[in-house]
Amino acid sequence: MNTEVVKGVKVPRDDIRRVDPVGVVRAEIAASPGDYDGDKAPYRDTNRRMADCGKGPEHGRCPVLRPYYRDLTGDGRDDLTLGFRLLPGKTTAVRVYTVEKHRLVRVMAWEDALSGVELAGRSLVIRSPSEVAGYEYRLQWTWDRDQRAMLLTQDEMLRTGPRKHSRYPSAAPSLSPSASTG
Repeated sequence: MNTEVVKGVKVPRDDIRRVDPVGVVRAEIAASPGDYDGDKAPYRDTNRRMADCGKGPEHGRCPVLRPYYRDLTGDGRDDLTLGFRLLPGKTTAVRVYTVEKHRLVRVMAWEDALSGVELAGRSLVIRSPSEVAGYEYRLQWTWDRDQRAMLLTQDEMLRTGPRKHSRYPSAAPSLSPSASTG
């Protein structure tokens, strides 16, 4: 993951809580116009719905979700975890930002269909539906101080639905003579 300074977004008093989350998403849209502008752009409706963000995240049809703050980098200051819907479709972008040298820096970016996002200690956990019924993906992102970025540190597929019992259960394993306690 390459970290990236977010151009055009100020960090008043180096306090990430003073950064406008809607402004952060607008800066990302401005930095990638091919993804958001024009009738053939894959996320054209995200850009169109940004006009509904006048009252902030999660108001009306605004695609920007509520921001979350937690120290994920271990520097003693809050970092910003932010999501926004990539429209049309069912994909959500998840981003993590920190402040370095008075600038807002994106240190993690992921897009997927999501079933949940959790902040767990200094990790970010993203759950996504799987194409296999009854399972989901669980991705854990953790700060790596050498890379100065959030890295994917765990990727697993977990059962989410109830276990279905077969009418034809497999045979119970038998103990070999050497394993018996006789």
